[in-house]
Amino acid sequence: MSKSGLGKTSIGRKVIMALSGLFLLVFLLQHLIINFLSVINPEAFNEASQFMGTNPIVQFIAQPILIAGILVHYAMGLILTVKNKKARPVAYLADNQAANSSWVSRNMIITGLMIFFFLVVHMIQFWANEIATKFFKGDWSGKLPNGEFRYWEELHHTMGNPINAGVYTLAFIFLGLHLAHGFASTFQSVGFRDKKYTPGLEKFGKAYSVFVPLLFIVIAWFHVLTH
Repeated sequence: MSKSGLGKTSIGRKVIMALSGLFLLVFLLQHLIINFLSVINPEAFNEASQFMGTNPIVQFIAQPILIAGILVHYAMGLILTVKNKKARPVAYLADNQAANSSWVSRNMIITGLMIFFFLVVHMIQFWANEIATKFFKGDWSGKLPNGEFRYWEELHHTMGNPINAGVYTLAFIFLGLHLAHGFASTFQSVGFRDKKYTPGLEKFGKAYSVFVPLLFIVIAWFHVLTH
């Protein structure tokens, strides 16, 4: 295969990774909005969770697409990391990398893997129970035996554990670091560089990478403090 062909393959992977990253950014914001309802209005949180949990479009179309987006994003990240290390000259490895790039940019794979491990824990705690309740027990009501919705109670019970909240806090710190570099590189990967809009997008990316993880941390510790 020619060098130009390899270049196109590499660019293609970066574009796929960038687009899947943008998709996950949108999902993350939507997830934050619903979860923040658990802090300000438990009834609204229950209603939103019931809608998301029983809507066939969400369950049978959006959810599989989300899982595929996560897997594709991580697969592209791992492939690009391996290929970049193989292509990197030995002399470059001897250089002082800290002088040329930030720790986050050099270790995106590490922050990404830490987030992935957290996602596994998160899915075991919440998603696996949802699947078992709805698809194995056949219970789509979302109700407790007393007739109330179960979503807020389950979240409050799980996140009320300080150890869980601590794990989530650490995970969202890694997420913030990952987003801080990933947001900017996403637009570069899809070829969007504009003198007028790029500075604004970079500021938005920095704000997103701070406030979104911070609000998730606030949600976790709210349930600890009110448990």
